[in-house]
Amino acid sequence: MIQSMTGYAAKTRDIGCGSLQIELRGVNSRFLDLHFRIHDDLRALETPLRELLSACITRGKVECRLYFNATGRTPEQNQLVPERLQGLKRLQEEVMAALPHAAPLSVSEVLNWPGIFGDETLDLTVLSPAVLETAAEALAEFTASREREGRKLADIILEKVACMRTIVDEVAPLIPQAQALFAEKLRQRLLEALSAADDERIRQEVAVFAHRIDVAEELSRLNTHLDEIERIFKQGGAAGKRLDFLMQELNREANTLGSKSALTAVSKASIELKLLIEQMREQIQNLE
Repeated sequence: MIQSMTGYAAKTRDIGCGSLQIELRGVNSRFLDLHFRIHDDLRALETPLRELLSACITRGKVECRLYFNATGRTPEQNQLVPERLQGLKRLQEEVMAALPHAAPLSVSEVLNWPGIFGDETLDLTVLSPAVLETAAEALAEFTASREREGRKLADIILEKVACMRTIVDEVAPLIPQAQALFAEKLRQRLLEALSAADDERIRQEVAVFAHRIDVAEELSRLNTHLDEIERIFKQGGAAGKRLDFLMQELNREANTLGSKSALTAVSKASIELKLLIEQMREQIQNLE
């Protein structure tokens, strides 16, 4: 299925020692660009998280935030480690001796001193499965949000494709008429300007001009590109770059149509086509 690069998901899971929260945010980017904001004690999990995301996302700037909120200490854990407290006291005395005007540590600072209640590092062997499982759930939700956005963008783009087909169908019958009309005008002008020229020379000049204003090939290629856009949407998958290339090709044909135009209606059609192409291009920039 076609996906947008814009998406969001967040999942929270309670575990014994606290709660995990994973948040995924996605926006547009030319390539896959992963950014991580992870709790310091869980930084070792960045690599498996990167592998998990890379396996499912091919394009876009994605930010992954991993939070961990520890629960309050149990009475058994709420005991100061005497050796560390004494060590902290000794350090403070040394600092005060060297810097008499330094402020002493407050009770709050002592209680928040790393390791004052013992080893408080997180056990990754316990947390890793929970983190990866929560990340997989968040990724599934993130993908679903990108698919919903992708469906909306696809509907908008295919609506523009239908409008372009209508314009092409309206222009096609005008081409023989334009060729005949301007061929006759050119013949009359050539007769006036080249009174000495023979009929064969005039017919050659008319034929050359008729070829120059023939846009049948451009109209055919426009329809071919529109067919390819519809095929890509039916096939699904990462299609943003292919669709962006097709926008360039459509714009080239629309420009040629305008430059070879011999009727005001065809010139107007060329402008309308380029406007629709630009509108589609803006939406395609959001697709993976």
